[in-house]
Amino acid sequence: MRGFAFAVLGASGALTGMAGAEETAGPVELSLAYTADVMGVVDGGLAQRGRFLDNLDLIADFDLERLMQWRGASAHVDVLNNSGAMPNDDAGTLQGVDNIEVSSQRLRLFEAWIEQSWGASSLRYGLYDLNSEFYANDSAGLLIAPAFGIGSEIASTGPNGPSIFPSTALAARFHTNFDNGLFMRAAALNAHAGVVGDPDGVDTSFDDGALLIAEGGIEGERKLAFGLWRYTESQDDIRDLDGFGNPVQRDAQGAYVVYEQPLNDAEGARAAKAFLRAGVSDGDTTPFAGGWQAGVLIERVFASRPDSTFSFGVNQGLLSDGYRHNQIDLGASMANAETQIEITYSDKLLPFLTLQPDLQWVRRPGGDRGIEDELVAGVRVSVEL
Repeated sequence: MRGFAFAVLGASGALTGMAGAEETAGPVELSLAYTADVMGVVDGGLAQRGRFLDNLDLIADFDLERLMQWRGASAHVDVLNNSGAMPNDDAGTLQGVDNIEVSSQRLRLFEAWIEQSWGASSLRYGLYDLNSEFYANDSAGLLIAPAFGIGSEIASTGPNGPSIFPSTALAARFHTNFDNGLFMRAAALNAHAGVVGDPDGVDTSFDDGALLIAEGGIEGERKLAFGLWRYTESQDDIRDLDGFGNPVQRDAQGAYVVYEQPLNDAEGARAAKAFLRAGVSDGDTTPFAGGWQAGVLIERVFASRPDSTFSFGVNQGLLSDGYRHNQIDLGASMANAETQIEITYSDKLLPFLTLQPDLQWVRRPGGDRGIEDELVAGVRVSVEL
């Protein structure tokens, strides 16, 4: 794996040179990001050991107006390669402890979309990451626990998961801005996620219906946004069966709110921004009836280190009654929620190299009182070129 990392760095340099040449011309931008984590349970949980995992991200952005005189058009392609172990096998949580962990390690085409813009509005079509714009806020972005990326009550839905990391789906997204920072966006996404590199590839049938989502609010120095989502096809109830022993079909739907607020001068030393997010679901088709996340991001922690950044976050996944009763039937003693607290610090050691130690405490992993509360520690190394 060490040899692979050095190979990645060498390829990064080659791509950087290519990107520089393209940037001179203007129509194409290439970038590479490599993330390597060592993450593991150091106390409690199911087992104590460190696990290595990594994520290689190759991105190309195209200005189609400059390339082929297609006014207002652009394109985006993102290829991922994930390898390594799964630290959550030792942690036993429902929400996960590392946001680059995947169940299937492979090379994938993550995103590939075209966007047409006109004025303050735009339309995207293609393989699209829902969480790149929906249920997202910048001040939660440094935290490594997956629940700070998108709420678990929507992340655990759909026949193959929604269109988020590591597998997206065909989608159409509309976005428009209004005066005074108001915005509205909506998307229709194939309910069955799958990309080139996954065993079944891209699903074009839409046999499982679509996930519809809309978000609106105000975004600028502060952000306040409300979102609604719903699947067009009914989903299996996770507990209730009909008279033939088949899962009862339920409407899968939910709502969320995202709030972000600066606490001091955004341009000054120790600029701090707080966030609060909360979501609810139908509670019948997912292990989560809802959840919330809150935290703070502090930038320029040390005046002599402009890239020094600290973040603190707490999240709680509220378990649905159906999931709890299923586990109780199997002999587990279940709590109502799984709770995580995370602190992390990030700093650039070199212009392209970032080091980020991370510490997480998880109460009631998996909601199971029989699993000891755990301490998870890790370090992330990121290379961006």
